[in-house]
Amino acid sequence: MFVIPLGVCGCRTDLAAPGAGGRVDLPVLAYLLRLDDGRNVMVDTGMSRLHVNDPLVTWRGTALADVLTPSMAPDDDLEHQLRLLDLGPDDIDFVVNTHLHFDHAGNNDLFTRATFLVQREHYAAALGNPAFPNRYWNLPGLRFELLDGDGPIFPGVEVVATPGHAPGHQSVVVRLPESGTFIICGDALHSQAGIDQGSWTAQADPVAARASGRRLVELAEAESAILLFAHDTQQAAGLVRSPHGYR
Repeated sequence: MFVIPLGVCGCRTDLAAPGAGGRVDLPVLAYLLRLDDGRNVMVDTGMSRLHVNDPLVTWRGTALADVLTPSMAPDDDLEHQLRLLDLGPDDIDFVVNTHLHFDHAGNNDLFTRATFLVQREHYAAALGNPAFPNRYWNLPGLRFELLDGDGPIFPGVEVVATPGHAPGHQSVVVRLPESGTFIICGDALHSQAGIDQGSWTAQADPVAARASGRRLVELAEAESAILLFAHDTQQAAGLVRSPHGYR
């Protein structure tokens, strides 16, 4: 498993911690899984590479332009990051999207040869919904395989339903023979601080989000797994980053 850094997104802190003031730069990550049979799987695709040259490309002219401010250097382009692993977009066999927000599906358009795995409920909720910019993922030629709840998707890899941040959100459990078990939470868990503070009011459905967060924490405890948060600055700084990885 390779952790791929894809820039930061400047965000009003009250989105993650209601009542707080100011802004914070939140890391944006994607993950590459290399299966034993040689297939390559992306988990999320980060923010669009278009933000390297135009930070406002997604939200210009909308209320969110003041709320979310992507910042990407040329090295944060996903194609560049894949080249560090001697890969290109056509080498990716599957993409698992935790959900289809712009910072998790922004480069889906690169992977025209891949099959995309998304929860059926989430796909239906995101279609035509401006909160999930369709320009990055609802495109001719992209093939979606729609999932219904929990289940294994590859040897050592399974999805678990974690709604709350968005309808049909999913997280991904990765069991590695040497490095142990990791849970890619997506936005079901933004950060360790979110767990510690026990506040879920920034999520779309706080009740479902609380239940999903509790489920992930309990799963991690049961398997001695590491929770990989979506936007935890401290954790992201300490992760082994591509082109080095976890085995």
